[in-house]
Amino acid sequence: MTPAQTFSAPARFDIEHARFNMVEQQIRTWEVLDQSVLDLLFRVRREDYVPSAYRELAFADLEIPLGDGERMWTPKMEARVLQELELLPSDVVLEIGTGSGYLTALLAARGADVTSVEIIPRLQSEAQARLRRGGVANARVVAGDAAQGYGSAQYDAIVLTGSTPVLPEAWLAQLKPGGRLFAVVGDAPAMTARLLRWTAPGAITTEDLFETVIAPLQNAAQPRRFVF
Repeated sequence: MTPAQTFSAPARFDIEHARFNMVEQQIRTWEVLDQSVLDLLFRVRREDYVPSAYRELAFADLEIPLGDGERMWTPKMEARVLQELELLPSDVVLEIGTGSGYLTALLAARGADVTSVEIIPRLQSEAQARLRRGGVANARVVAGDAAQGYGSAQYDAIVLTGSTPVLPEAWLAQLKPGGRLFAVVGDAPAMTARLLRWTAPGAITTEDLFETVIAPLQNAAQPRRFVF
């Protein structure tokens, strides 16, 4: 090597620049314009909720593997759902499928109290530890199978983070007056992201938001199949 030859060190990954690009290039362009939601994405550090091997992919437009066949939602999906739920500081929230715990942290930052149910024990314990490290005191992660309902309590908002071929009526009974429920309903390759609202006793309105494909909840309700 001659004296004129030099080697430069690898560029340091700029987390804040990557976070800014995530918000401006992925999330705003996906009809997420609520400034309070966008601001929250800068405060709740997504990189703290992904497996360490994927830390530099925390802001990429992809579903990050969590193991056991589970994946995180894309950032734009998380932000869009948070916006659609229109959470209030007094809201009590139920999340089905904790995954990494990142959406749990976002929900807790918007609502008063969050219960998240995770069927895979490892993910449940890891997500609870991440939330604790993040100082999230108003969310708890419990182990259980809640694909077709969870207890008898009622909630202001319910989020199913896995798809379900059919939506069990049990979920609608767990909505408080004015409550909202987000679910991705259907079978691949035709799934619909749907927001349901309690508008009056016995009356639920349904709004189809967008088409998507995500992995189903374990033990999700199945439609009746004709057998010949």
